[in-house]
Amino acid sequence: MARRAGVSITTVSRVINNVPTVDPQNRAKVEEAIAHLKFKPNVSAQRLASGYNSTVGLVMPGYPGIFHSFYAIELIRGIGHACETFKLDLLFHITNGYNPINTANVGGIIFADIIENRKQIEAALGEGLPCIVINNVVEDMDVHYIAVDNIKGGRMAVEYLVNLGHKNIATVTGALNTQSGAFRLVGYEQALKKKGIAHRPEYVYQGDYSRRCARLATEQFLDLKDPPTAVFAASDEMALEVIAVAMERGLKVPKEFSVIGFDDNPAGLYGPVSLTTIRQPLYKMAEDAVRQLNAIVSGKRTSPVKILMAPELITRESCASLR
Repeated sequence: MARRAGVSITTVSRVINNVPTVDPQNRAKVEEAIAHLKFKPNVSAQRLASGYNSTVGLVMPGYPGIFHSFYAIELIRGIGHACETFKLDLLFHITNGYNPINTANVGGIIFADIIENRKQIEAALGEGLPCIVINNVVEDMDVHYIAVDNIKGGRMAVEYLVNLGHKNIATVTGALNTQSGAFRLVGYEQALKKKGIAHRPEYVYQGDYSRRCARLATEQFLDLKDPPTAVFAASDEMALEVIAVAMERGLKVPKEFSVIGFDDNPAGLYGPVSLTTIRQPLYKMAEDAVRQLNAIVSGKRTSPVKILMAPELITRESCASLR
């Protein structure tokens, strides 16, 4: 290529790497040679030479319906957009939590939550690979994290119902092996205690974020001698199913039965009543994870990333005052 352009190999390298100090005439000669020879730079070789790997790994727990999940889609959408903005490649890995991860081709890894895959994170950290966990506050490992304040979100949901006059408030939890499920339950319990309302075990159904468990929970709640007047569901998908079952039983939502969810899933806008919910900034959390990881990998950030994002109450039509 240098021979065809009549320039030095150094000049060719500078043109390929877009160095601005190259003489315009020489640049034109090299660009003509590149077009004639149909040359394509070896991206991997360029990265090895620079010592910077611009591929981001995304490790996400595998579960049924992952590509129909609002949570997963929002994270993938946010991470994908940020990678495009920063001109990064994305390597997507769905894990069962036990298989080792090939870290040879990535500069850093984003772990979408910690669900039975602590050893994978520890192994990556042991190799000196920059890692950031999203949707999980991590205090017992030396790893960066960005998470939503799930305890506060659960507390906000229940306090809102109490302020509407409800005292018989039930909850369908998320999977309690996830921090989000466990922490939202903690928020529920804290709000009841703060408001001086007794905790009733029969008002707590341990769910798994599925619509099936929400249906079973609601049927169980409504069969109680003293059924609840309101339900806090730990996800919007479950909240929509709670509303469906209540209406099947002849209850008017929200006049006779109030429901609040968690996520701000757009599906909540199109049910029989629009869903009041707690919004968590999934897309922003995903974008920020890429931004922070890129800064760490490139050496622009050396301090720990410990970010806790605030949830937001979104009031719509599925909750009403008992007064």
